[in-house]
Amino acid sequence: MTKDVVLSAKNISIEFKVRDRTLKAIRDISVDLHDGETLALVGESGSGKSVFTKVFTGMLESNGQISEGQAIYNGQDLTQIKNNKDWEKIRGGQISTVFQDPMTSLNPIKTIGSQISEVIIKHRGESKEEARKIAIDLMDRVGIPDAEKRYDEYPFQYSGGMRQRIVIAIALASKPKILICDEPTTALDVTIQAQIIDLLKELKEEYGFSMIFITHDLGVVASIADKVAVMYSGEIIEYGTVEDIFYDSCHPYTWALLSSLPQLATSKDLYSIKGTPPSLYNEIKGDAFAPRNPQPMAIDFEQAPPKFDVSDTHWAKTWLLDPRAPKLDKPKTIQNLHEKMKNIYKKETI
Repeated sequence: MTKDVVLSAKNISIEFKVRDRTLKAIRDISVDLHDGETLALVGESGSGKSVFTKVFTGMLESNGQISEGQAIYNGQDLTQIKNNKDWEKIRGGQISTVFQDPMTSLNPIKTIGSQISEVIIKHRGESKEEARKIAIDLMDRVGIPDAEKRYDEYPFQYSGGMRQRIVIAIALASKPKILICDEPTTALDVTIQAQIIDLLKELKEEYGFSMIFITHDLGVVASIADKVAVMYSGEIIEYGTVEDIFYDSCHPYTWALLSSLPQLATSKDLYSIKGTPPSLYNEIKGDAFAPRNPQPMAIDFEQAPPKFDVSDTHWAKTWLLDPRAPKLDKPKTIQNLHEKMKNIYKKETI
């Protein structure tokens, strides 16, 4: 059964004015987030993942503008909200964000508890006393030991992992319908990363929110996402379920990302994608990934590929899906990936 769409981006394009030049950061993105689903946005740094999600919270920088498209939430086009007062009804209340660096998300001169309580009072209208109780319960829920005592401590008294748990508690304090997680585990060590991912999955199940998870780490995607949108140079170039992307991917860039998984590295070296993404100041002709593609076709440099449907849940923008294209094998690294991933997870659990 298809779940209801809770957030819909339709043909979103974003431009920035930088020193009298125009940078096209996002190019014609359309994607839906369904009720209770986790949508992962993946791609290299600079691919536009974070910029795109700022559309949903009105947090674009002052030199940026949505040049085209709509973002529909609860029947309202978010791109038409112009003032901060109206945004406050959505941002932090209906749609919350967990950022990458918890230290920059927390006020260093306010106690941990007061920062959670502040959100509860503002968005839920609770009294100061009730907000304190709810905040302590949330702290306990996200795994802060001795929460009642630590309510009155300051951010510097918490470890990095504990601070990130507090940022998650603040994001959930307003009971949002959508949680945007912007690389929430990047600054943490591997063990703490796994704990935060498990925590987010538990909280999503308990609170029933939908989630957009931004990351460049496909290993994280495998453990948390339902759907995956692969971004490159400001556009989505492949979209599908986790199984579609891992085991039936079609775009050469997706192949390259999967080949870069550290878990698949041989004793020799780790695969890396050669070259750099194109400048977004210039008009992109053809497939943006063509100059870095190890096996490009002539048409890749001449004409942008349309969206080819692979299945009801899966599409990609690559000329390889055109019936006239030659049939290319995936890189050896990701052939039989299903078996390789099963073996990896077996080793990790031994």
